[in-house]
Amino acid sequence: MQIIRFGTNGWHERFEDGFDEKSVSAIASALGYAWGEDAAGKTVMVTYDARHHSEEFALRASGILSTYGLRVKLSASPAPTPALGWAVACDDECVGGVAICAGDLPHEYGGILVRGADGGPVSEAFAERVDSLISPVASAEGGALERIDLVTPYLTSVLSAIDVEKIRLRRPRVVVDSMHGSCSGSAASLLRAAGCSVIDLHGDAREDFGGLHPEAAEPWVDECERTVTKLGADFGIVFDGDGERCAFVDERGRLVPPHTMLALLLRHLVLRRGETGRVVTTHASSARITREADRLGVELSSVPVGFRRLYVEAKVGDVLLACDEYGGACFPAHFPERDALLCALHVVEALCDEAGSAGQIFDEVEEETGRMYYAHKDVRLDAASLQAFSNLLPGLNPRSMAGRVPVAVSHADGMKVFFEGDAWAMVRPSRTESLVRVYAESSTPGDRDSLLAEACDLARGDVGGSMEG
Repeated sequence: MQIIRFGTNGWHERFEDGFDEKSVSAIASALGYAWGEDAAGKTVMVTYDARHHSEEFALRASGILSTYGLRVKLSASPAPTPALGWAVACDDECVGGVAICAGDLPHEYGGILVRGADGGPVSEAFAERVDSLISPVASAEGGALERIDLVTPYLTSVLSAIDVEKIRLRRPRVVVDSMHGSCSGSAASLLRAAGCSVIDLHGDAREDFGGLHPEAAEPWVDECERTVTKLGADFGIVFDGDGERCAFVDERGRLVPPHTMLALLLRHLVLRRGETGRVVTTHASSARITREADRLGVELSSVPVGFRRLYVEAKVGDVLLACDEYGGACFPAHFPERDALLCALHVVEALCDEAGSAGQIFDEVEEETGRMYYAHKDVRLDAASLQAFSNLLPGLNPRSMAGRVPVAVSHADGMKVFFEGDAWAMVRPSRTESLVRVYAESSTPGDRDSLLAEACDLARGDVGGSMEG
């Protein structure tokens, strides 16, 4: 059996490298033991995405979980990931949830995502417990399970969080691109229920995502961009493979930067809806979020990268919006999980509540926050090189990068180097993969690219003479 390293966000792997029935059975058995020893008779929710074998593996995991005295409720259809956490949190008898899904990874990957009794990520202690229980010998399949509709109640809850009358008054014409993922069908029906005239694109769930990489980013949004301009739609919305993130395309066929979308979202929540609370984002998020929060007089907190950090903050109770570095938005007033469908509806409400086209409104937001250019890249390293870099990183303090002199350096999460004008570069060893995540942002594309390139060189071990050890 493939070596499994189970963490707070579960486990994922390529099918050809060991994500198979044996590995799913082993993890399900470990989860069943961990939950069953303290919560026999309690409920576990199980969902799955549209990938190869996902429903088959979900049935397998459900059968194994039920042998530990757990009552298993299995989704009757592929479900967006946020639906799982929401369903778990709404059921007082539920001890946790399991999703057979792999987020926005390519179709060659499978994965298992686990949620705790509150619907959020499991604790590190629980993840370590499950990891220690994983064994090549899994329990035999058996036990009863119940197939239920997890999606419809969740969609009803999402719709109730929006002022649909504002959308129905404008009745925007929208291209909805579900990328053949878990939002297929549900995204289009939800937007129609909210009052949009919908043009459905890639709206049927497929095992291989129709050849797309299920990430709401270039170049995978090209067909949505073309369809918006060809059909004269007001805007387009692209949903990723599991329904955690979305992206907008304006009427000109231009993909809107995710942090510009988030800035509009924050502006709408505060100025139009009159909502209050903190904004929480990660150390790798755009300066545009900080600028918009400052402009609105909203307190902002920054945490290390990782959804569990955002989730812990969102559970405190005073958070209006939590967002990650890739555009994922969490609305604690509804449920503290990144939710593409709810995010999309909030942004549609914002666009319908202001004068002008989508492009004009997004341009106005960029003028308010100042134009910034953001990019990220992964640098893959072998295990030894990654460990060496991780050991070296805390002592690095750049004297210059890309010809610029830093104004500050932080080692709170990897290393982030700050420059004048809110420019910055960041390197952060991944906690789950053998790679370094690299980010950069500046007021010009050229400066951003120079910072990103030098940060990538640093990750590959080229420290050079511009560093102090």
